[in-house]
Amino acid sequence: MASPSVWLIAGPTASGKSALALALAERIGAEIVNADSMQIYRDLPILTARPPAADLARAPHHLYGVADGAEAWSVGRWLREAAAVLGEIASRDRPAIVVGGAGLYFRALTEGLAEIPPVPAQLRDVTEAQFETEGETSFRQRLQALDPSAEARIAAGDRQRLVRAMSVAVGTGRALSDWQAHPGVTPLSGWRGVVLDPPRAALYAACDLRLSAMLQAGALDEARALLARELDPGLPVMKALGAPELIAHLRGDLSLEQALETARQSTRRYAKRQTTWFRNQTPDWPRLAAPDPDAALRALAINP
Repeated sequence: MASPSVWLIAGPTASGKSALALALAERIGAEIVNADSMQIYRDLPILTARPPAADLARAPHHLYGVADGAEAWSVGRWLREAAAVLGEIASRDRPAIVVGGAGLYFRALTEGLAEIPPVPAQLRDVTEAQFETEGETSFRQRLQALDPSAEARIAAGDRQRLVRAMSVAVGTGRALSDWQAHPGVTPLSGWRGVVLDPPRAALYAACDLRLSAMLQAGALDEARALLARELDPGLPVMKALGAPELIAHLRGDLSLEQALETARQSTRRYAKRQTTWFRNQTPDWPRLAAPDPDAALRALAINP
């Protein structure tokens, strides 16, 4: 098999993705591109398990800590930035490694993503009010006339997606299904994907150990600094694994041990959801259970 120009390394949190990406990058002379939706933000390097400075110095890394916590990056924003970075890497005639746990990022990268114009917040508010007033049955009937494909595929009770489809149809004059059928960013070519899928017990143990290590490394100080910024609690950075629990502790709502145990439970549940997503959405990607990067490289037939 010819060597791909881009490697995609996916998997749940704490599965060893960053270590494998770095080992592979050093082996093949590649540059690493972040596909973790939280490691984008610069506020929480410890809590988001961003690669430490020593690792960042061993190979070129891109899209780590590039956004302020007051921002809210969408899948589309990440895809545009990643596509630009991958183009730059290709111009240097070097391979790239995209690594992370954001399944939607990988889907957008490999399948493309429609460039849907933003819908004004006022229109969305009006549409939500219409949904509440009309009820789902009547609302669906109106949506069917504007976007029959969206109405047919959106499950019963999925208010958010129904409102989104209606808002886009009304606000842009074009059905959401039509926008989605014509990607603004074309799918990536010349890639090979792999998913890290360690045994569940080992994965959960790694999640627990990571949180304890983060606490010792200064995660509480990160949470304190984030809390002091008084950001909108709906922002992505405020929902980073461990952040809500540590902030609750700092506000006096939880003891430190309660916060740590709650964060462990949340992290394990998140890892389980990620594992399920990748199993369902990337069934053809090879799986690696080996936590050791060298063993993983051997399984991928990457020779020194």
